[in-house]
Amino acid sequence: MVAIVALALGGFAIGTTEFVTMGLLPDIADGVGVDIPTAGHVISAYAVGVVIGAPVIAALSARLPRRALLVGLMGAFLVGNVLTALAPGYRTLLVARLLAGLPHGAYFGVASLVAASLVAPRLRGRAVSSVMLGLSVALVAGVPAATWLGQAAGWRTAYWLVVVLAAATVAAVLAVVPSQPGRPEATVRGELGALRRPQVLLTLGIGVVGFGGLFALYSYIAPVVTDVAGLSRGTLPVVLLVYGIGGVIGTALAGRLGDWSLFRSVAGSLVALMALLAATALAAPWAPGLVAGVFLVSVSGSTLAILLQLRLMETAGEAQMLGAALNHSALNLANALGAWFGGLVIAAGLGYRAPSAVGAGLAAAGLLPLAVSAVLRHRAGEAAARTAAFGAAAIQRVPAA
Repeated sequence: MVAIVALALGGFAIGTTEFVTMGLLPDIADGVGVDIPTAGHVISAYAVGVVIGAPVIAALSARLPRRALLVGLMGAFLVGNVLTALAPGYRTLLVARLLAGLPHGAYFGVASLVAASLVAPRLRGRAVSSVMLGLSVALVAGVPAATWLGQAAGWRTAYWLVVVLAAATVAAVLAVVPSQPGRPEATVRGELGALRRPQVLLTLGIGVVGFGGLFALYSYIAPVVTDVAGLSRGTLPVVLLVYGIGGVIGTALAGRLGDWSLFRSVAGSLVALMALLAATALAAPWAPGLVAGVFLVSVSGSTLAILLQLRLMETAGEAQMLGAALNHSALNLANALGAWFGGLVIAAGLGYRAPSAVGAGLAAAGLLPLAVSAVLRHRAGEAAARTAAFGAAAIQRVPAA
């Protein structure tokens, strides 16, 4: 459906700006007069914006008409990237990246909800994954293109490209996405009340801890390719392309798995991610094994990310938009957690294969909130069955009129 394509275009723009900073970090550092580690804080600033903005904006805006909200969020994203491209120095760049990150999670929350409403219930998982596909395609096409442009014509041009993509998204949403009302009865307190739901908190825990395993590997993929597998630096873009392709496949697969059996698919993808990270740690010195491992980790990780978003939408009750938005806060926290633990084991002298092993451990730790969630889900099912049986028995005891 053309409306879902328009929503995915926004995901493509967001994915491009989120990851192109990593590829242009040396250029950005030179441009604002700081060293590379200091410039790396602009990546963290964007992530902080996502973590803060997703729940706050989703809770405050639940009453607003959804198409207008999408346009507003993408407009704010556009402004954040304009400020990035114009930033005269390091501090203003930090603020600009923080502002650019604020609409990130809320946009995906609203877009997922709108996409799900446009299809039959049995196809909602595929609709949501189609929106998220824009983010995955950005890793394959948008980020390499923006990185090349930034290296050839100055790092600021990469963000001007994102501005163009954001403007195109605004035009497309206005043109083809149908108008939808918000929830006039929604309140900030009621929306944030979803955070009191045990299943919501447990699903967020799976995302923060379990998905952190993927970032433990991805954050240090460059030295793994060169120092462990013995490949040249020129091979790294190829490995990253393989990672991006795996993300596209996993995102597309997640929709079908979610429509089939959501909770089972979450469990299966988390177990697969744990096993594949452990296998990659073992196979990393063998170049074909490393490439295959990176691909399969990407497939399982991207599948898990979409399934967790669907699970949050399912467990958040009326606050589905907040649930979908919170997933992006969780994944950005997972990014920080995985990179931190990976850095600790490298600093301890355990080598560049260790982050993958740590990643497998984080994925395994994610099984704990998953197991608690399964127990609560089973008990809730039994309670519902008892209530239904009691109601049926009561009806049978009522004498016919």
